[in-house]
Amino acid sequence: MEKIDKYIEELMEKSTPQAPMWNIEVIRAGKKAKWDYIDGCMIKAFLEMYAITGDERYLTFSDNYIGAKVREDGTIEGYDVNELNIDNVNAGKTLFDLYALTGKEKYQKAIHHIFSQVEQMPRTAEGSFWHKNIYPNQVWLDGLYMCQPFYMQYIRTYRDGIGVEDIYKQFDNVEKNMKDPRTGLYYHAFDYSRSMFWCDKVTGLSQHFWLRALGWFSMALLDTLDKADPSDGDRYETLKGRFAALIHSLIQYQDESGMWYQVINYGGMEKNYLETSGSSILAYAILRGVRLGFLDESLRDNGIRAFKGVCDKYLDFDEQGDLHLGGICLVAGLGGKNNRPGTYDYYMSEPIVQDDAKGVGPFLMAYTEMKRLGE
Repeated sequence: MEKIDKYIEELMEKSTPQAPMWNIEVIRAGKKAKWDYIDGCMIKAFLEMYAITGDERYLTFSDNYIGAKVREDGTIEGYDVNELNIDNVNAGKTLFDLYALTGKEKYQKAIHHIFSQVEQMPRTAEGSFWHKNIYPNQVWLDGLYMCQPFYMQYIRTYRDGIGVEDIYKQFDNVEKNMKDPRTGLYYHAFDYSRSMFWCDKVTGLSQHFWLRALGWFSMALLDTLDKADPSDGDRYETLKGRFAALIHSLIQYQDESGMWYQVINYGGMEKNYLETSGSSILAYAILRGVRLGFLDESLRDNGIRAFKGVCDKYLDFDEQGDLHLGGICLVAGLGGKNNRPGTYDYYMSEPIVQDDAKGVGPFLMAYTEMKRLGE
């Protein structure tokens, strides 16, 4: 595990708020980094490393990185509430930790600023948040992770739990509209209007089970549960049951390597590959789910095998002696300016990269769970 600690040091040394080495999309486009959901994954991992080790470097880096973007009045460089992009809520989760650890009022102001977006998010007729303002009536699994844990923590911290019913209801809608009863898996996206070219005109569903989306959704359930209160009774227990049921369904598709395939139920099909980001997310979700008591102890080995599988297959040194994490799907979505169709061939066509935060962040979060185990 020493080489992973070295890898984390390299990530911090080579990254600034304007040019993080883990934002491959920005690097390829030659742009300046903005407020981004993947930074939320990375900084949460660094903050968890601080919680485990007490090493001030992790807190200092996190404070400097997020603090460089958060102004004294709580507004955030590179973030526009009116964009109504649910991805942009995710990095707000780091603000709760940074406020608690540093006492800087600008972090608390920024929490309220981001929540003002949550209050304005457009919704389907059933009450689910749209994924983005530019994707009307669309619910993506990714979006539940990006928003609901922050939403739950805000409601618990600043509203005394008033309004949690809305959060549980949005998970209800996903269960009703997006779950496949045969496999227990959830489709990547749902169009309430049934008007998008990528959806089934009867069900409104996209075509496939994409690994990373399933991973984000498992983390949405887990991290929302972690911020919820058991006193919510049946609503809380139902969410806990959904998390356990999803993990048990996912484990049925776990490869002998410990990892999962990009299109999860087509393992071994031509072009399909064992993918790092989704496998790392599931390693984290399983290990943390067991630790928090949401999953049976017997599942811990599945999480350990997933993490070690990623290490064995994709974590390696280059000729210069630098460590890299490969096998990461750069991005995948539906529609948009590239008219992404959500077909099997589409999911196989997206670039596979190394060191992108969508893989590295979850990998480091899984690593923190391994450290807690003493592995």
